Amino acid sequence: MLKLTWYSVKLFFKGKLIRDLRHFYQQLAFGFVIGLLLLVGLGKMEINLAFAIAISSIVTGMLMPFLLKDIKMQ
Repeated sequence: MLKLTWYSVKLFFKGKLIRDLRHFYQQLAFGFVIGLLLLVGLGKMEINLAFAIAISSIVTGMLMPFLLKDIKMQ
């Protein structure tokens, strides 16, 4: 299992794992921005910091599979 993971990581960093890297990074950045905006918004509401981090992490974690569902592998 570790061998497969290591091979996938090497292909990713060589740029040979994902077909359209631009779309992958665009979706990744979009999810990051949504999570960051949610964290900042909850922070401005003066909610407990740990609660704000937990909520924004959960929402971002649930959003990422939806954003990355159309990623094509080579």
